[in-house]
Amino acid sequence: MFNESQIEAWNLRFGQNPSHQMPDLGRFLNHRSVRSFSNQPVSEDLVLSLIGAAQSAATSSHLQLWSVVSIQDPELRSQIADVAGNQDQVRNAPWFFAFIADLNRVGRVANEEQSSFLEFTEYELMAVVDASLAAERMVCAAESLGLGICYIGAMRNNPMKVKELLNLPDRTFCPFGLCLGFPAEPMTAEIKPRLDQEAVWFKESYSNAGVDEFDKRMRAFYESQGMKGEFTWSMRSAKRLSALSGREVLKEFLESQRLGLR
Repeated sequence: MFNESQIEAWNLRFGQNPSHQMPDLGRFLNHRSVRSFSNQPVSEDLVLSLIGAAQSAATSSHLQLWSVVSIQDPELRSQIADVAGNQDQVRNAPWFFAFIADLNRVGRVANEEQSSFLEFTEYELMAVVDASLAAERMVCAAESLGLGICYIGAMRNNPMKVKELLNLPDRTFCPFGLCLGFPAEPMTAEIKPRLDQEAVWFKESYSNAGVDEFDKRMRAFYESQGMKGEFTWSMRSAKRLSALSGREVLKEFLESQRLGLR
C-alpha cells in the first residue's frame, strides 16, 4: 500500500531529503487522505481497540470533553453524506464516525452552579481540542495497522441538520467526521507537500516567514494532479477563506447549543 521509505516520504513532503539523522517514525510521514476503500471488513473488535486508543489521548484536566457517534445505518449515512458536501467516501467507507465536542456529559454530573461555567468559550475550545486529540490518536493507531482515513470537515456545513440527524443534545457540537477502512487497491492518492519547516517552526519568537518556496513546489504538485499550476497555493488559500459553505451560521448555532456564550 503506502510503500515510500521515510526518506522518500520526507522528500515528497518537503521537496528535499532530510538534512538530519531521522529516527524510525513508522507510517507517520506516509499519511494521506483515503477516499476509496476496499470491501475488506473492519471488525467491531478492531474498532473497540481504536476507540481505546482515542480514549488514551491527552485530555485537559481529565474532563474527557468529547464523544464519538458511529453511523453504520445506510439510510442515515446517506443523509449525513448529503449534508456533508455529498462526499461518496462518507457513504461508502466501512466505518464513519462523527466526533463530538461534548460538554453535555460533564454538565450533567456537575451541580447547577458549576455547570454555568460551561458557557465560557474556554470550555468550548477545550472540548474541540479534546475531540481533535482523540481523533488523531485513533487515526495514528489505525494507520499503523494499514487502515486509511479521511477527515470530513463538511460536518460543519449544516450543524443544525447534523444535530437533528444524530440527536445531539445541548452543549454538544460535531466539528468533524472521520471515514475509516482499508484502502482500495490500487491506492492512487499521493503524499501532499507541506510548508517548509522554516515557515512553521520559529525559535524563541514568531516570524512572518514567506511561502514563495512552497508556492513553487505546489505548482509541480498541482500540475501532476491535472490542476492549474499557475493558480498558486497562496491564491487557492485566499479563495478558500471566502468559501464558508454554510458555516457562517456556526456562531449562532453554537450559542443556540449554549456554547461559547461568554
